[in-house]
Amino acid sequence: MKYKKGKGMRFYYDQEADVVYFSKGKPSKEDSSREVGEDVVMRFNSQTGQITGLTILNFSKRTSKKPAVYNLPFDIEMRPLI
Repeated sequence: MKYKKGKGMRFYYDQEADVVYFSKGKPSKEDSSREVGEDVVMRFNSQTGQITGLTILNFSKRTSKKPAVYNLPFDIEMRPLI
């Protein structure tokens, strides 16, 4: 199995803004966004309908700051990149 650089899901937490970003690839002109829950925004390709990213606002309010494990408000399909 060979990993293709830049093809996986990226995760970034902006502590100052208290926002978590999940992104599959770079944003595109074909991308649209839609609020799918309280403070959760989904980015998707408007032509294919494929989800390309999620943004979670006010992340620290959703979690206890003590544990290093967080419950996220969505599921992620995990499969090898070939």
